[in-house]
Amino acid sequence: MADRGGETRRTSARVLVVDEGGRVLLLGFRAGGAVGWCTPGGGVEEGESLVRAAARELREETGLEVPESALGEAVAETSGYADVGWAEGVFRDVFFHCRVASYEVDVSGLVGLERDSHAGHRWWPVGELEEFVAGGGTVYPHGIASLVRELTAGRVPERPVRLPWHH
Repeated sequence: MADRGGETRRTSARVLVVDEGGRVLLLGFRAGGAVGWCTPGGGVEEGESLVRAAARELREETGLEVPESALGEAVAETSGYADVGWAEGVFRDVFFHCRVASYEVDVSGLVGLERDSHAGHRWWPVGELEEFVAGGGTVYPHGIASLVRELTAGRVPERPVRLPWHH
């Protein structure tokens, strides 16, 4: 659904974590009896910068600690209206990018709703991610595979890419 305008209900900072093999890390989540996949990240707390929130959420959800400077500037964003059960309104997601060597994910920092809806994690090769989406699989944000291809090729956008809204 398109952005209905109005004040943003929630801003999230998210991270596209890409390993040395060009695979992107996604976290599985349960929703309506199905499993979907999304990037690590979550809500920005009062007074917190986007990049600080991205680094904090990455640490909480994956155990990966990176300095804010390693995330650089935002590479993508998306926004629009959603009713996700616990909140309704305009949501905004801002994405940062981080390259890592292979990394063993630690989800012990998940809390509350994150823990309740968690359905695993996976390092996705871009080709498999594209096949999954083409087959009707749920991955947020839309357009992630082509963005990861650009990032792994060293083409970091000068301004954040606008991704389609996913609800």
